[in-house]
Parts: sequence; C-alpha cells; structure tokens
Amino acid sequence: MANEALVESVKGVMARAREGGVDAGYQGYRDLFASQAFARYRVEDQRQALKLMVLMKGAPNPPSEAMIEAHKTILALLKEMVSTYGEPADHELLGICHAVLGDEPAASVVFRAGLALERERDPQSKLCGTLMRRVSMM
Repeated sequence: MANEALVESVKGVMARAREGGVDAGYQGYRDLFASQAFARYRVEDQRQALKLMVLMKGAPNPPSEAMIEAHKTILALLKEMVSTYGEPADHELLGICHAVLGDEPAASVVFRAGLALERERDPQSKLCGTLMRRVSMM
C-alpha cells in the first residue's frame, strides 16, 4: 500500500485485533472502510486493504456479528470494483464476502465469473487454482 495514511490506519486495525481479538479487528476494518477517507484512496490501495480483511487469518466459523457487519460494509464497494475493473481477484473477494454473508448462490456466480476471466488470462495461475477450489466448495 503506497498511501501512508492508509498504511497507518491498517496498522492500527491490526494492533486493535492483536489487543482486542479478531472481532475488534473486524470492527476496525468496518470503521476504516466506511470512512470518507477510504473512498479517496487509489483503487489499488483499497484492494490491498480489503484483501487483508477478507482473507484475515483466524476468522471465526461461523462468522461472528462483527465479521458479518464488516463484510456488509464492503459489499457495495466490492460490487462496484468488480463492475468497474473486472479483475478476477476482485471477484474472489466479492465471492468470499457473499459467502460470509450467507449468500452462497451469489458467491458461486461471482467465483465462476472470476474463474472464467482468469482462465482467459492465465489458466495456470495460482488465482485460477484458488478460484477453482472456491467454485468446487459451493
């Protein structure tokens, strides 16, 4: 992440998670992603921060209320990124978000669309393999 303010915000969220647990981290991410400042960051920087949350280690299963609220906060943002940029990696994040929120049919559709795009680009990529696993789990 290039933006120093965003880097500091993410470090703060990570510290919050270390001190207060995973739910505290999700609450920090929710607040960060809902902020007006986050909307002004470059999409590449936003993508990196979103990826940190969506792929967070130690995520509770089943999802906690804090995890669900954080994912609700980013749903519209991820939908916009997918429709604007069409990046397969964004599809993966959106699919995971749908799955966390309990919408497995939507997750499956998004994972399949991302897989189709990635297969066109590089059928041997790591992302292609990851999306194939995600599709098979739906």
